[in-house]
Amino acid sequence: MVGIVVVSHSERLAESIVDLTKMMADGAHIAAAGGLEDGSFGTSYERIKAAIDQVYSEDGVVVLMDMGSAVMTTEMVLDEYDSAKVRMADAPVVESAVAASVSAMCGSDLEAILEEIEDVKNTPKF
Repeated sequence: MVGIVVVSHSERLAESIVDLTKMMADGAHIAAAGGLEDGSFGTSYERIKAAIDQVYSEDGVVVLMDMGSAVMTTEMVLDEYDSAKVRMADAPVVESAVAASVSAMCGSDLEAILEEIEDVKNTPKF
């Protein structure tokens, strides 16, 4: 199953997004990587890497980020992985986490999940 990682500057926000997705896709392989080790706001290379390792499989991993340094730090972490297996997605974090988790639970592969996330990105709210 494709894994999902939620990267945020806020530990609570990342964990809350994971909690929300588990309400709809309880068995999804999803992990939070939010905040710094001391509980403050920021992004942690070590936390992102640990989250990827936690959900990694040969099916791949989708990484969703909130903004700014979350993107830059994730790019640095991804240098350690096969770029065909661990991919960043440029899309709204909450909506994409839910869509990716449900798709992963349904057996979608990495490319199909990334395509679905692209659709989510372009879906209007009203």
